[in-house]
Amino acid sequence: MVRSTFLPALNEVERASIHERQPLPDAYLGLSDDEMAARIAAARATLGDRLVILGHHYQRDEVIRFADYTGDSFKLARAIARHPAADFIVFCGVHFMAESADILALPHQQVILPDLAAGCSMADMASPDQLAVCWTELEQMGVAGRVVPVTYINSAASIKAFVGERGGTVCTSSNAAATLEWAWRQGEKVLFLPDQHLGRNTAWAAGVPLDEMVLWDPDEPFGSLTREAVERARLILWKGHCSVHERFTVRQIEAVRAAHPGVRVIVHPEVPFDVLRAADDFGSTEHILKTVREAPDGTTWAVGTEVHLVHRLAGEVAPEKTVLSLDSMGCLCSTMFRVSPNHLLWVLEGLLEGRAQNRITVPERDKKFARIALDRMLTIT
Repeated sequence: MVRSTFLPALNEVERASIHERQPLPDAYLGLSDDEMAARIAAARATLGDRLVILGHHYQRDEVIRFADYTGDSFKLARAIARHPAADFIVFCGVHFMAESADILALPHQQVILPDLAAGCSMADMASPDQLAVCWTELEQMGVAGRVVPVTYINSAASIKAFVGERGGTVCTSSNAAATLEWAWRQGEKVLFLPDQHLGRNTAWAAGVPLDEMVLWDPDEPFGSLTREAVERARLILWKGHCSVHERFTVRQIEAVRAAHPGVRVIVHPEVPFDVLRAADDFGSTEHILKTVREAPDGTTWAVGTEVHLVHRLAGEVAPEKTVLSLDSMGCLCSTMFRVSPNHLLWVLEGLLEGRAQNRITVPERDKKFARIALDRMLTIT
């Protein structure tokens, strides 16, 4: 088979999000924190119930303070349905999150991403073209009919649509275990993309041995796998990862245990397998927050996830509990960091003037089946 190098045509918004960060008007540069806060508050008050601001946990504090809802992707996806009267959903997150919001939103609702350059390196590790080739090769191997595709919510709308059209679903770190159980009830094998670590860690915790998992490399013919290897596997993992969570190491865990005897280590399931095994607990950002908040006073926690969440949690539970970042250098999600209060102010004041700047619109050809996949996700708990 000739492996195609064709990439689907990108719309204007997609090109902007991948290639460059749009310049802010000069009037929105150099503003003081107090002035921005006052103007954002005034814009929110004027827009009233027409506006909902969603803020992912990994956003910087200067932005998250203005969110109506704070959470992980799963929690924020559910929040959209609570505001059918809202006209504008401003998503302080990254591009794939805003796409999911547009898919789930009502026809009259417009989804705004404050900075179009806020993307996700993990989501970029799975293109529609690569997935189409993968599926064709699975068909040639004679196994595609027994495979249920599952994509992590950290993926493009076009990937979600491909999965939804083929009977699959979307998952988040909050419901990944339940999603794998669901998928194995539908078929013999699961293709899980784009994060290999979330898939491997979740399946292993559910009792699936590592020798029943294989890693599909989308840059190699037939994933660099033999038909026999794929036949033996229950889980086909896509070769992708989170650049933030791959920074965590077993040596970091050993160092924090030596420096803080009795420390409890809790990590996000996007970390590598050996790091997850060396930790005391793992789970989604919501699980991490709940676990630390409900822990006994006097306990010390080392948390392996994005640094903004860790610092915010540390301030919340201090002085009763101590929270440290597992990575002393701090694991910053640089693309999440691109959403600034300046950008938030710019898009809100644009709405006041009748301009929906940075609107995210998923093409109808993708929206139909992506919505099916996301609706399946929302029923799996």
